[in-house]
Amino acid sequence: MSDKNFAILEQIKSLTILETAQLVKQIEATFGVDASPLQVIINPEKDEPKPPEPAQTEFDVILEEVPADKKIAVLKVVRTLTGLGLKEAKDFVESAPQVVKEAIALTDAQEIKQHLESVGAKVSLK
Repeated sequence: MSDKNFAILEQIKSLTILETAQLVKQIEATFGVDASPLQVIINPEKDEPKPPEPAQTEFDVILEEVPADKKIAVLKVVRTLTGLGLKEAKDFVESAPQVVKEAIALTDAQEIKQHLESVGAKVSLK
């Protein structure tokens, strides 16, 4: 330890508890540090690394809402996507929210969503 550090340490030893506490507060304020002790709590159950969540690979395309003026266009797209007859597709569109396609790949789901949105439907992926 250098002579300068030794001299400072000796001066600190000669301070009272109150003077030492004030010195610590001044050092904290001057240098923007915190001298309070860190509390480290080790919980073995929480500290165990958790396996990463598996990435979702299958998505559902859900027809959320159909504006009244876009109903026929949406109905045509739904018939194309689902293979439903005219009456079934009409009932399907009128009873939104409904699942259009289940458990399909993300790219396919996004393509279907984009196609339905282009004719005015409100669609979500889950």
